[in-house]
Amino acid sequence: MSALATAMVRLGDEVTGADRNLETKNIAFLRSIGVKCFPDDGSGIDAATDEIVVSTAIEGDNPGLVKARDLGIAVTHRAKALSRTLSGHKLVAVVGTCGKSTVTAMLGHILAECGMDPFCVNGANVPGWEGAVRFGRGEYAVAEVDESDKSLVAFSPYAAIVTNASADHYSKEEMDEVFDAFVAGCVGPVVDGRVLHGETDVSALGRHNRNNAFLALEMAKALGCDESRARAALMTFRGVERRLQRYGENVFDDYAHNPEKLRAMWTTLAERFAGGICVVWRPHGYAPLRKMMDALAEMFNDTIRPQDKLLLLPVYDAGGTTDRSINSDALAAKVPRSELVRDLDDAYAWISAHRSEFVAFATCGARDPDLPALAARIADL
Repeated sequence: MSALATAMVRLGDEVTGADRNLETKNIAFLRSIGVKCFPDDGSGIDAATDEIVVSTAIEGDNPGLVKARDLGIAVTHRAKALSRTLSGHKLVAVVGTCGKSTVTAMLGHILAECGMDPFCVNGANVPGWEGAVRFGRGEYAVAEVDESDKSLVAFSPYAAIVTNASADHYSKEEMDEVFDAFVAGCVGPVVDGRVLHGETDVSALGRHNRNNAFLALEMAKALGCDESRARAALMTFRGVERRLQRYGENVFDDYAHNPEKLRAMWTTLAERFAGGICVVWRPHGYAPLRKMMDALAEMFNDTIRPQDKLLLLPVYDAGGTTDRSINSDALAAKVPRSELVRDLDDAYAWISAHRSEFVAFATCGARDPDLPALAARIADL
């Protein structure tokens, strides 16, 4: 939502927004570019508001949404608003279960370095961009398109990259059907990571990033980029925030939240740090934890080495109505090399006491905005 707000501001719209937490880094950035931010109580909405843009996460009884309906203000889903915002460009959509943000950033960087000046809207902040947005005036737009609510049907892209498909929000079979239908409408090139495998050298760590770079490179070539120039661009790629973002020499922060992403993060660090790593992870929701419980346990037990340790935080509670009958203790019972910690301070205290037992540390999870701060604290030990 913050990326969409940024893109709309750069195209001349007056944008306001509401959030439960107005003290985050993203909120501070949005205010710096002119977005007025209000508490999530409906106070930012009045008769002068032209349109309300919402994500699937917004519940029907949200005060702002209720007020908008009472005032007869049009309500538009985020995907439709983003599609409209990018309608003046040939859209290259990046979809898939894992790697979307990184591939979007890589492709945007390549196109920019090759002189094509793309307009990019990502799902994660990128160093050198305005948060998650690169405002360009070229022919192409590159955007991460979310499959979690199947809202990708709102887009009619010129070209598309499918990074992969696995069970996350839906079964793998259902995701394959959604992605197949999505790319069928593209009139331009399609790079499908489900059937096209390869690796390309890139500045970012890990085999999964070499796979991501390969997909971005293939699309860049299909759009007309010189291959040697595109390959050189990948070696100057500065990464994506919260994607194995480094703090100091041996502390990292990552967005990993499902089995595939967590495995990729862990194995990448394990290859680099043979002496043992300690990872702090917070599940991002009760329903996802319940759905992925067995897959998470299997992945952790396959991936965690005898010299490693997993510290499990309680599920991140974003409020709202949800079934809270399951929490991280259920997963801890299935993973012998794990230990429960009460909160971020408790995790920091545990690591302080066991600092000498590990050669690297990582924090990871999708929602908790304070995880990067914990990584910074650990790096200062």
